Amino acid sequence: MSDPAGIAREYFDAWNRRDWAKFRSLMHPDYSYTGGDGQQQKGPEAGLAVAQMFAGALPDGKIDVQRIHVAGDVAIVEFIGSGTHDGDLMGIAATGRHMSVPVCNVIEVRDGTIYAEREYMDMMHMMEQLGVAPVPTTA
Repeated sequence: MSDPAGIAREYFDAWNRRDWAKFRSLMHPDYSYTGGDGQQQKGPEAGLAVAQMFAGALPDGKIDVQRIHVAGDVAIVEFIGSGTHDGDLMGIAATGRHMSVPVCNVIEVRDGTIYAEREYMDMMHMMEQLGVAPVPTTA
């Protein structure tokens, strides 16, 4: 499969199945990941570690792809990430709370694999749902 939308869909399906071998195989040797926190991680093993950290923190976690837009070798994927926070998440101890967050990933494909992935999400919205950040009040 060489189309960006198909590769992106296969990537998120592999995450949902926790098929780490398949997930890892979809990453280019020079893969880079920039997460919702703005930090860039380089290399397939770093990308795999991020994916496994989220899967460990949200054992029932699911990615529900809403839309995929393609522009050349780029897939822009809108999805809802949801799950119950039952494990460590970026240093935050399990809260047992359910969260559901809209995410947008920009996936650049080269040589039939994911060369770069940039993830955009509202981290504060996620932290509010986990109960570790105050929910803003309205005026």
